[in-house]
Amino acid sequence: MAINQLTEGIGKAFVFDRIRPHLRSYLLKAGIVDVPYSLFGLLFWLSILPVGFMFIFRGWNYILSLEQNIFIQFILALVLWAVVHLLFIFAIILLIYFYIDLKIFNRTKKMEAVLPDFLRMVSENLKGGMPFEKALWSSIKPEFGILSHEIMLSAKKVMTGQDVEEALHAFTEKYNSPMLRRAFDLIIEGMKGGGKTVDVIDRVVDTIEETKDLKAEMAATNLSYVIFVAIIVLLVAPGLFTLSFQFLTVLQGISGKIGGSGGAETNVLPIDFGNISVDPAVFQAFSINALLVISFFSAIMISIIQNGSIKAGVKYIPMLMIASHLVYRGMMIVATNVFAGFIV
Repeated sequence: MAINQLTEGIGKAFVFDRIRPHLRSYLLKAGIVDVPYSLFGLLFWLSILPVGFMFIFRGWNYILSLEQNIFIQFILALVLWAVVHLLFIFAIILLIYFYIDLKIFNRTKKMEAVLPDFLRMVSENLKGGMPFEKALWSSIKPEFGILSHEIMLSAKKVMTGQDVEEALHAFTEKYNSPMLRRAFDLIIEGMKGGGKTVDVIDRVVDTIEETKDLKAEMAATNLSYVIFVAIIVLLVAPGLFTLSFQFLTVLQGISGKIGGSGGAETNVLPIDFGNISVDPAVFQAFSINALLVISFFSAIMISIIQNGSIKAGVKYIPMLMIASHLVYRGMMIVATNVFAGFIV
C-alpha cells in the first residue's frame, strides 16, 4: 500500500494540474478510464536503473577524464545525471504516447467497421415505429463492441438531461474520424430539417458502403506497387549487400596474395588493388543497419499505399525487418559457400 502511494505521488508530481483534464480525456479515447499515476511513478523509479548503469560505466569516467576539482566534478555529475534521466523519461513518454495513439486509432477503425451495420439496425427500428432515441438505444448490441459502449455513454448523458444531439455531437468530436462525424452530423441535420430520418440513415449507409468499396478498389489497383516495394526489400537489397560483401572479401583475398608475393611480378598486372581499408565486419554491420532502415521506411510506404495512413501499417514494420534480415542471413550463408573456392 505504501509503495503504491509512493509511486502514485511521484506520478502525480510529473503531471501538472492543468494537464490532467486533457490527459484524462485523451486516455478515455483509448478506453482507459483512470489515469495510471502509479504506472507513471513506477516507470520513473525503474528508469533510474538504466540511467545509473549508463552514468557509472560511461558518464563518470568522462567526468574524471576532465581532471577538474571535486566541486566541479560534483556539479557536472548532477547536471549530467539530470539531463540523461530527463532524456530517458522523455523517450519513455514518447513510447507510451505512441502506444496510446495507436490504440485510439485501432478503436476508431473498429467503430468505423461496424458503423454501417449499426446504422442499418437503427433504420430498421425506426421503420418499426420507434422514436429516434429509442431506436438508437435499442440498437446497442454486444457485437458492435466499442461503438455500442460509446453510444451507451451518450445514452447516459441523455438520461441525465443532455440533449441527444449534443450527446451525439460530443461522441463524434471525441474521435478523429471523418466517417463517424459526417454520418452522425448528417443524421442530426436531417432530424433538425424535419426530413425522414430513415431515408437519411439509409443514404448514409449506402455512402459508407460505396466509400469502402472504392478504397478496396484503390488498394487492389496499387497492389503492384506494394509487390514492387516488397521485392526490393526482401530480395534486391539483401542480394546487393550480400554480393558487395563477397566481392569485398574476394578482393581483399586477391590483394593480400598479390601483395604477399612481392617482386616485380605485381607490376605486370594492369590493375592496382592498392590497400583496401574497408573492414568486412564493419561493412556487414552497415548492411544490417541499412536493411533495417530500408525495411522501416518501406513498411511506411506500403501502409500509405494500401491504407492511406502510417498508423495502419505499424504491424508491417517488424515483419519486414525480421524477414529482410533472415533473407540476408540466408543469402550470406549460400554466397559464402559459393565464393569460398575463389581464394585458396
